[in-house]
Amino acid sequence: MQLVPPSPLILDVAGLQLTAADRKRLRHPLVGGVVLFARNWESRAQLLALCAQIKAVRADLLIAVDHEGGRVQRFRTDGFTHLPAMRELGAHWMIDALGAMRRAAACGVVLAAELRACGVDFSFTPVLDLDWGDSSVIGDRAFHADARVVTVLAQSLMQGMARMGMAHCAKHFPGHGYARADTHIAAAEDPRPLETLLAADAAPFHWLAPGLRAVMPAHVVYPAVDAQPAGFSTAWLRIILRERIGFTGAIISDDLGMAAARAQGQSLSQAVLQGLQAGCDLMLVCNQSPIDGGRALDVLLREVDDALDRGQWSPDERSAQRRFDLLPSQPPIAWDDLMVSDTYLAALEAVFS
Repeated sequence: MQLVPPSPLILDVAGLQLTAADRKRLRHPLVGGVVLFARNWESRAQLLALCAQIKAVRADLLIAVDHEGGRVQRFRTDGFTHLPAMRELGAHWMIDALGAMRRAAACGVVLAAELRACGVDFSFTPVLDLDWGDSSVIGDRAFHADARVVTVLAQSLMQGMARMGMAHCAKHFPGHGYARADTHIAAAEDPRPLETLLAADAAPFHWLAPGLRAVMPAHVVYPAVDAQPAGFSTAWLRIILRERIGFTGAIISDDLGMAAARAQGQSLSQAVLQGLQAGCDLMLVCNQSPIDGGRALDVLLREVDDALDRGQWSPDERSAQRRFDLLPSQPPIAWDDLMVSDTYLAALEAVFS
């Protein structure tokens, strides 16, 4: 096993280029990645320059973004393809299953190729949640209500991404589609029993587990299993996801800035420690750098460092390697070359056929 730094935090940066404060934080050994948002986007040239700045600080930093298609797509101009919402692919399945699989794979190719051409390593996609029809935050981000359809279309999308050297992150384990509340702004609960959850919402995670590179747990409480949200639950992460389902990739928390992540009043550092102790490999902290100069991130780094010194958590070499394994498996194709690539052009046509 290749030894890599124990760097469990993925942080945001403030704007279109790195500030001195951004660079200082990214050099910290606790930081393993950067998550980008629409505020970090102006143009392809600017994004490529920003990603190069990040890699110049540390080449092993994972540059990630939420780029699913539909309404969750951070970069939409200057040549980026507007990808369909995943529900559209599920609707296509009902008419032409094999055609829908083809389109899903093509979406994966286009998504990954365009991001990689601009220096982005990784996208938090696909959504494996089932479309129960009641969740506004999931909604058309879900492929379908049938776990089998979700599984097949997600597999196709991930294969397309892998073709362009990009790993993936399946979310939100064990399933967010049944809970109505938006965990960005409120606590959410799913009262169903474990066996019901495993037979329905968690089934795609089980079926796809041998090939999954990363999983993001939901900030949803499933009281029949644990009083803690899944992302802070040893029962969900270590016992069910790792041992029962057999998942061996990286577990990446959802954003700790969301209301449901700290519904019990935890500080950011307390939430980080709780997630790491429960079994997460990487903890995602978003939208903090633009506020008060990113003071909350500086406090977080100091407090997690202090907790390490006090022995409140221990770095895990396996976690470090799982993060390292999410870095791209091949160099990107430059944008101008991508625009004349047979693979990309065929995929682009298939996305809208």
